[in-house]
Order: sequence, then C-alpha cells, then structure tokens
Amino acid sequence: MNLETVNRAEAMSGRSAPRSSCRVAAPGVALVGALNGPRHRRALQVFLVVVLAHWGEHLLQAYQTYVLGWPTGRALGGLGLCFPWLVKSEWLHYGYNLTVLSGLALLLPGFTGRARTWWRAALAVQGWHYLEHAFLLAQVLLGVNLFGRAVPTSVLQLWVPRLELHQFYNAIVLAPIVVGFFLQRRRWVSSPLAGIELGRRGGRLGAT
Repeated sequence: MNLETVNRAEAMSGRSAPRSSCRVAAPGVALVGALNGPRHRRALQVFLVVVLAHWGEHLLQAYQTYVLGWPTGRALGGLGLCFPWLVKSEWLHYGYNLTVLSGLALLLPGFTGRARTWWRAALAVQGWHYLEHAFLLAQVLLGVNLFGRAVPTSVLQLWVPRLELHQFYNAIVLAPIVVGFFLQRRRWVSSPLAGIELGRRGGRLGAT
C-alpha cells in the first residue's frame, strides 16, 4: 500500500496524517537570527566600514571647504568630484540615512549590556537625522521649499548651515556606534562562544 492510498483512507475515515510541530522560519526572521548570531561580528564590521567611509567623505568635504577654500557648491567630497549630480541629489542622502537607520535597528538584538545602550543611543540620534532628510526630500518631491528658502531646508538649518549641521549629525551618530562596536568586540574576546549562543537564540526565534 503506497502513501497516497494511506492518505486517502485516512481522509475517508476523518483522520489526517500527523504534521510536524516545527515550522520553517520566514526568510526575514531567519536573516535577523543569522545577523545577530554567528554572523553578527562580520555584519557589524561591514556596517562600520560603510559608516566610516561616509564619515571620510564628510571630512574631505570639510577639508575642501575650510583648507582649500572651495565654495560650498564645489566642495562635494571625493564622490562629488566624479558624480556631482549624485551628491547633490536628496535621494542619495535619504537612501543612505535610511540604510544606516535600518542597519542599526537590524543589528540591535545581538547587543547586550553597555554595548546595547550605546547602540540604542546611536539609533535614537539617527532616527532624528533620518527625519531631517525625509523632510528635505519631501520638499524636493513637492516642489516647495519651506521657510522661504531658495533650497530645501531642514528645521535646524534655520540656525546652522547645512554643511556644519550634517557633519555634527554624522559625528554624534558615529561616536556611539564606535563605542558600542568596541564594547561588543571586548565581549567577543572575553567570551568566544557568545556568537554561537546568540546564533542558537536566533534559531529559536526563527522556529515556533
């Protein structure tokens, strides 16, 4: 008697074959579990490289402005030397800040102790930074610049020029990211099995 015959017989008798109690995790849940488990260290390293590269662009922009004396419209960092139209696009700045905000939120579950506190601080500040860029992008999409300005303007730009303001934003986001990273790294060194244990937790979150 084959399996199909058995299933038909059980269906006719009102019974059904037993089902497994373990369900496969959704891809998104499995990804979060992996990134906050065995791959947390690598994910953090990649994330930190991206953030530092962006900060380097801001430092170069500051050098072009204050040392070389370039006008604001020309001081666009290294990327702006090759693709000035891209750096002037609000979509680029919005997309980057959304990526950083998403990365901070996605990698948060893997942190513990003081490292988690610093990471949450970076997440809170980046949340505001993201809203500022969303506000700028909305003005571009609507074709209306607020406060009577000639260019899209965020709230704090009423008092602080955009260049200095966003250098400040990126600095106060980067600082707790770096502190949180090194506190977490200290935990990896003192407890090499920490990543494995987090991976197990991630696996349990992915299966119900």
